[in-house]
Amino acid sequence: LKLQPLKCIHLLRLTDTVVDSVEDELELSTVRHRPEGLEQLEARTRFSRKELQILYRGFKNECPSGIVNEETFKDIYAQFFPQGESSTYAHFLFNAFDTDHNGSLSFEDFVMGLSILLRGTIQEKLNWAFNLYDINKDGYITKEEMLDIMKAIYDMMGKCTYPILKEDTPRQHVEVFFQKMDKNKDGVVTIDEFIDCCQNDENIMRSMHLFENVL
Repeated sequence: LKLQPLKCIHLLRLTDTVVDSVEDELELSTVRHRPEGLEQLEARTRFSRKELQILYRGFKNECPSGIVNEETFKDIYAQFFPQGESSTYAHFLFNAFDTDHNGSLSFEDFVMGLSILLRGTIQEKLNWAFNLYDINKDGYITKEEMLDIMKAIYDMMGKCTYPILKEDTPRQHVEVFFQKMDKNKDGVVTIDEFIDCCQNDENIMRSMHLFENVL
């Protein structure tokens, strides 16, 4: 039987897809933490099956057990910011991804958070950002919490900022942001105040679109 070249290529691609699918299902069955099937994750996120396969392979390479603890997360994150101290910000970020607060991140935790950050609506992204700033998860952001996050960001950026920032710059920025957000001046920022302020800030709204369609 003689096959045309284009049909051969198509068959090879089809075979690769089947092999990929089988490999992924086998991988899911061998790790210590077995994540949800790709179909369920595809339904719960805004990633395609192929994108989830790519993300899973990267996740499994870094974390063969299928679970990431905070120290491993910090080590991975530090690779992206070698010029600064990223440990504190990575701690806050880890807690934002760890939605069930069990001290570890599964593949589901990772892709659910990533789906919001990369493909979520503005409302979803702002809810996620509020959760990041609400360090003690009491439903409010205090000035101290905002300052802790801001300091962590400046520490992480290290000396790559120009001009080099003064030590009190994070506090000055927080004073301005907090006064703007705390509409009723009760000393805390609610999620409604946070979202309302962000939606009316052109710079913040622009940053919300930065990572869309990265994958």
